[in-house]
Amino acid sequence: MSSAAHRATGHDHPGTDHPSGPDHLWSVQDHLDDILAAVRPLDPIELNLLDAQGCVLVDDITVPLSLPPFDNSSMDGYAVRVTDVAGASEEFPAVLEVVGDVAAGQADPLSVGPGQAARIMTGAPLPPGAETVVPVEWTDGGLGEGPVAGMRARSLGPEGAEGHVHVYRPAEAGAHVRAQGSDVRSGDRALEAGTVLGPPQIALLAAIGRGKVRVRPRPRVVVLSTGSELVQPDEELGAGQIYDSNSFALTAAARDAGAIAYRVGAVADDAETLRATIEDQLVRADLMVTTGGVSVGAYDVVKEALAHVADEDEPGSGVDFRTLAMQPGKPQGFGSIGPDHTPLLALPGNPVSSYVSFELFVRPAIRALMGLPDIHRPTVTATLAAKKPLSSPRGRRQFLRGTYTDGSVAPVGGSGSHLVAALAHADALIVVPEDTESVEPGAEVEVVLLG
Repeated sequence: MSSAAHRATGHDHPGTDHPSGPDHLWSVQDHLDDILAAVRPLDPIELNLLDAQGCVLVDDITVPLSLPPFDNSSMDGYAVRVTDVAGASEEFPAVLEVVGDVAAGQADPLSVGPGQAARIMTGAPLPPGAETVVPVEWTDGGLGEGPVAGMRARSLGPEGAEGHVHVYRPAEAGAHVRAQGSDVRSGDRALEAGTVLGPPQIALLAAIGRGKVRVRPRPRVVVLSTGSELVQPDEELGAGQIYDSNSFALTAAARDAGAIAYRVGAVADDAETLRATIEDQLVRADLMVTTGGVSVGAYDVVKEALAHVADEDEPGSGVDFRTLAMQPGKPQGFGSIGPDHTPLLALPGNPVSSYVSFELFVRPAIRALMGLPDIHRPTVTATLAAKKPLSSPRGRRQFLRGTYTDGSVAPVGGSGSHLVAALAHADALIVVPEDTESVEPGAEVEVVLLG
């Protein structure tokens, strides 16, 4: 499949509906709206069942045949008529002629007449004439020795006859029988369009005979971190160096969102190298995510590399770098690059800023590419469980890490955008609105649930 078949962005240049420029302060919502307006669900493709795991169904799936497709036994035992075992007891068992065996997959089952029984295995079709199944534990197993705990070898009478079985308990009609259509019936809707295919859904599709399905493919996301100070885990740190955690965190987050994610090792602070790396990665990207180099420093390489990347032959391409009214995550970039207008989101480099930005902007974009109707994390209102008021800069929407339990949320760590340890223990984001500078303990707050 070509890359173009996966593309999902519109060709309008991002930000055309909003004021832009270095002095414009974007709201969180305006920035997200701009991203989602440019992202389109990926084109549907037909995939084999296992290849479709994690993908989103495009069409409703109708059941072509009932499940089970025939009445079958739910356990090992004997298929009998109800009247033949009525009143059966330990003292006065019903004695029935065993006419043969019925195994799972048997194409031409036996018939059961008055006074007869057929030895039946779990999953085998209920033979004509039989109305119920007596578990083998309720019988002597065809040995004439009183009740037994399991199926035993058949007892052949003279001249090779199947012999007889003693039944010690009665059974109602349909007992221990899985009725045809008791799971789903022919014509029922098995799965709705928009369903994400997990193991149970794939099991159902296989059970109704669907080997292939039409789905929207999982988006391919390339994650790239920047910074000459970054060192890969397991390598030795030099003076002034830190380990690259952002690319690992964002790649894992992209996979958690449903994408096929590719991590690219950290790129040094060189604009030409970064440009070349991004161009090389476009062939396998439906969405590109960079982290670092979007602020106003002298070595903000992403801005330097992409600020003038627009293709003269491709109107609408280019990356817009913005200032958002949020904390953390004030510097952001968004646009499209390359001949297929691959969307690119440029996130800040501080670990918490990067992760919060991913949750707010990249995750919804991934879910939109998948064609999901609900692209956002769930939000709830919770009581702030804090020992002191929370402070927040006026004019900025602040996102603080927290732990959510039974309607209350407690802050974890401080507001610093470098506090990775606190982020590792958080399962929620506490949202403080732009016009709020202080939140008292016990107050109601909006909470974004992360897990």
